Amino acid sequence: MMPSLFLSHGTPLLALENNGYTAFLKEYTNAMNKPAAIVIMSAHWESEEQLISAVRKHQVIYDFVGFSEEIFKITYPAPGCLELSDRILTLFSSIGVLGELDDRRPLDHGAWGLLHIMYPEADIPIVSLSINPELPLNKQYEIGKALAELKEENVLIIGSGGIVHNFTHIQKDMNVAEGWAINFENWVEGKIMAWDLESLFNYDQYAPYSMDAVPTKEHFIPLIIAMGAGDGHKKATMLHRTFQYGNLSLTAWKFD
Repeated sequence: MMPSLFLSHGTPLLALENNGYTAFLKEYTNAMNKPAAIVIMSAHWESEEQLISAVRKHQVIYDFVGFSEEIFKITYPAPGCLELSDRILTLFSSIGVLGELDDRRPLDHGAWGLLHIMYPEADIPIVSLSINPELPLNKQYEIGKALAELKEENVLIIGSGGIVHNFTHIQKDMNVAEGWAINFENWVEGKIMAWDLESLFNYDQYAPYSMDAVPTKEHFIPLIIAMGAGDGHKKATMLHRTFQYGNLSLTAWKFD
């Protein structure tokens, strides 16, 4: 059975970088069975309605400015899977989440940035999902639980975001991690390993440096959804953790 993954997507430059995290992504992907399809939730697709991509072939959107010309040449023409999109629509309706199919949405860098590294051939069907930051975290977890049965059909579920992700705090020339960022990551790690949902759902009240690490929730939500998809076994493994720019965490979690 496929796991669900939470993967940090860092900055758009990740797609061009060769570092410990990108090496991990390639090695991990090469070691696992090839999925029949991928469902990915990116922090960069926000909507008040639950949207589900329903395209035959994916385009990409460059939802950033100020980077080298090379990154604007990356494409990711992976196929969609309309049958899977319909299936997810039904799964969400069973938990009272009224979804809507979207036949126009391109993949944003939170999706194609990772997929370009992991599956450069772009030959696996992809369905992307929006996130609604206004939903409480317990409902986000429920969304993950609703997707969990897809794992039994060789569908890889990926939540793409960032645990410590605050661009106003990054230190471009800093090569070591700041203590506050490490403290927040360590707190999250402990709560995940204990499967302490009450603490995670209320991280902003309990966690050290929560407002510095998570100024807005959209990058934290994919972690909760990926964890929800692992509710059946409640087994978590941290696969990788490094930091860029002083405090931007590149963390990967697997939920069986």
